Amino acid sequence: MKTLKIGIIFICFILILQLIHCAGDRERTIIVWHSMRPLGTKILQRQLDKFAQTHHNWIFRQLFYEPETARSNYIISAMGGSGPSLFWGASDNIGPFVELRVIQPLENYFTQTFLDSFIQKPIPANTYFQGHLYQIADRVGNHLCLVYNKKLIPQPPKSIAELRRLGKNLLQDKNGDGKPDMYALAWNYTEPYFAVPFIAGFGGRILDDQNKPTLDTEATVKAAQLIYDLAHKDKIIPIECDYEIANALFLDGYAAMIINGPWSWGTYINNGIDIGVTRIPKIDETGLWPAPMVSPLGYSVNVNLSGEKLKVTLELLKFLTSAEEELEFTRAMGTIPTRIDAISDTAVTKNELIQSSIYQMEVGQIMPVVTELRWIWDAMRPAYQSIFTGRLTPKQAARQMQQLAEKLIRENR
Repeated sequence: MKTLKIGIIFICFILILQLIHCAGDRERTIIVWHSMRPLGTKILQRQLDKFAQTHHNWIFRQLFYEPETARSNYIISAMGGSGPSLFWGASDNIGPFVELRVIQPLENYFTQTFLDSFIQKPIPANTYFQGHLYQIADRVGNHLCLVYNKKLIPQPPKSIAELRRLGKNLLQDKNGDGKPDMYALAWNYTEPYFAVPFIAGFGGRILDDQNKPTLDTEATVKAAQLIYDLAHKDKIIPIECDYEIANALFLDGYAAMIINGPWSWGTYINNGIDIGVTRIPKIDETGLWPAPMVSPLGYSVNVNLSGEKLKVTLELLKFLTSAEEELEFTRAMGTIPTRIDAISDTAVTKNELIQSSIYQMEVGQIMPVVTELRWIWDAMRPAYQSIFTGRLTPKQAARQMQQLAEKLIRENR
């Protein structure tokens, strides 16, 4: 019996030691949540490993989530007193995060000299909201462009009329099943975010300066009708197409062009595709370029951090937004860096893809950071997607989007 008691005491002692050890590990572990694609994830991990070489008593990890999942999981965990030390993503997260008090202001943690070392044009790199700095970016853009396979089309179309002519020439039906084997263009057009450039091309916006939805407009109707017609009448884009289908068609050479963002270019290049990047074709009727939303992408700090862990997290944030680390992403993925000394580097100025991306960004619209945008996205999706199933006309869908957006904003305010 005495031996058994000694054994139980010994096991309890070991368990207590392990619990203390685990608690210590958690306190000295800094995690970054992000939505970077596989190539970006590898680079980020490499940078964390590099930073760890000068912080031997700390553990640095990164964890990928899809953007929507990352945002909701972060809010839940941070409101519960936990969550990652750093959250990386687009600036449109800032509004909800600030309203729910899950990130902390950063302006007092950094010198003005450091903050002045970030670009202000074409768009400001760092995001202020309600008078405080909440995000420091390591890249700007995140915007949609027209990406084309140079082997299939040496010169991309500059207008929708040119796109239609090119598309008819590219249509192929090699097996005679009545369906095209190759499309001129593919993109995730059933997702509202990917339709916004075309709404702007018809002179519209999805919310006004007072953050009220402006969806029931002629611009929305015409943009939706154009996209529907490209699929169902011109048949130069697939009748059904989500992000994965579009990507697969482009990667396999069954689509000559794709509308996608800079997060995808590294994958195309690594798959041996000689890509070019340019503006989405101009709307002939208005003479306007489609205007994708552009935003900074960067790091926000968890509101629950304090003490030594906060200090090391801020050091990591400075490291990850240094010119050297930003340019590593630029060289691998064509991202547009945010530090003034990085954007003037030849890796940017001599890079054709980046210069073309900036060319598209110059006609983009800055992504609002207000929470209303989240409800507008939610309101747009069901009605907009019903257009492509034939359940609603573009006019009916625009009206329903507006009504639901107003309802969601009214209920959540």
